[in-house]
Amino acid sequence: MQSQKKRNTTTQFLLAALLVVMGLGAGVFSIWALFVYEPAPAAVVPATAIPAYIATATPVASPTRMEKPTATSVPTSPAQPPTDTPTQPAQPPTDTPIPPTQPPADTPTSQPPTDTPAPTATPTPRPPKPLTMNSPEYGMQAFLWWRPEVADRDLALIKEAGFGWVKQGFGWRDIEGACKGCFDWSFTDRIVEQTERHGLDLMVRLDYQPYWAGGYSNGPPANYEDFGDFVHALASRYVGRIRAYQIWNEPNLSREWGEKPPNPAEYTALLKIGYQRIKEADPNAMVISAGLTPTSRWDHVAVPDVEFLKGMYAAGAKPYFDALGAHGAGFKAPPEADPGEVAEHPVWGNPGDPSPLERKRVYCFRHVEDLRQVMVENGDAGKQVVILEFGWTSDPRPDSPYHWHSVSNEEKADYFVRAYQYAKENWSPWIGLMSLIYVADPDWTEEAEQYWWSVTFPSYPETRVHLAYEQLKAMPK
Repeated sequence: MQSQKKRNTTTQFLLAALLVVMGLGAGVFSIWALFVYEPAPAAVVPATAIPAYIATATPVASPTRMEKPTATSVPTSPAQPPTDTPTQPAQPPTDTPIPPTQPPADTPTSQPPTDTPAPTATPTPRPPKPLTMNSPEYGMQAFLWWRPEVADRDLALIKEAGFGWVKQGFGWRDIEGACKGCFDWSFTDRIVEQTERHGLDLMVRLDYQPYWAGGYSNGPPANYEDFGDFVHALASRYVGRIRAYQIWNEPNLSREWGEKPPNPAEYTALLKIGYQRIKEADPNAMVISAGLTPTSRWDHVAVPDVEFLKGMYAAGAKPYFDALGAHGAGFKAPPEADPGEVAEHPVWGNPGDPSPLERKRVYCFRHVEDLRQVMVENGDAGKQVVILEFGWTSDPRPDSPYHWHSVSNEEKADYFVRAYQYAKENWSPWIGLMSLIYVADPDWTEEAEQYWWSVTFPSYPETRVHLAYEQLKAMPK
């Protein structure tokens, strides 16, 4: 019993000692934590890095690369000039819809969208330029959206050639794509700044509605006021820095009008809103109507450009553009060829097109004169015409829909120079800017129709140009 008590006493003593030691340890730790310990900085896990400028092999259809813009041909009866994506050559009219152009890629914007418009970009003070242009003025279409280093090189090429304008697509869905009022200005800020730095005037093509605005193919929004709000925000941000705005592209084709039958009254309503809202923000900016595709087809898929323009005037378009946009593909004919002669020519007039001769006047550069005549007939002779796209293809591929009107590289170079000369001698003062296609996108290959319309090769960092570029550079301006 005595032994048991002794063991209990010893155990109690040890427990008490342990508690004392633990208490002392806790006290020491508390003093160290309060007065000695300095925590190491926490490792910062960055948010997903989004590069300022994304390079990708899939350009946005101008910008929405457009831009993509290239030469387009509608199955003919529809004869068609180049646009952002050439399609079918002229052939007997059918009910087959025009092959769709490649839709713009769904690409992330360069930075997260905001719920409210970003602060206005700091404008570079520039005196306003007149709405009346020299006759002519010289421009090239380029692809400046994804790669700033390529954009810088290509802007320099345009400037070095003695040209004063660059045309670039600003896809609506690439700027306000996430939701209404969610703007990403990162690409446009950089393009505007680069263009200014090179001393060039900027014309932007506006189309490709966001998906939230209605529809996936290029076409008008469900609510035209959404487009008005967008262009007002854009023009407000770049007051005095974007000289001209092109309102949509080729609305006389169903594939550019939401796969709906082309409707000049509907387009005029969109043009009116675009014009009014841009002018509210920047009265000195030039508003140019959409370039219309030269086509001989006339049905639910395509409407001849001359007829569509007549419909625009009938719908009241006259007060809502500063200059008329036109497309002037040369097809197979030299630039001086008369449209009436071309319509009857066994080669130049597209022998596969059974359309009436009057509609086959579209197969030449001077078809622009037919559009000009519609302006004159509607009391609009005081305005100028802007050629938003023109050129010739050297496409050698036998299975290409453009092969029938392919010309040699030597002919293309010669025709470009002669086209500018003809316009200067015969179309002054009503001809304004003439913007040719293209300074090549560096991602194009020989399988892309656009490759064969270009005046440069799609290469980087190596710079290679066609004979056409060299002769245009040497051409008196």
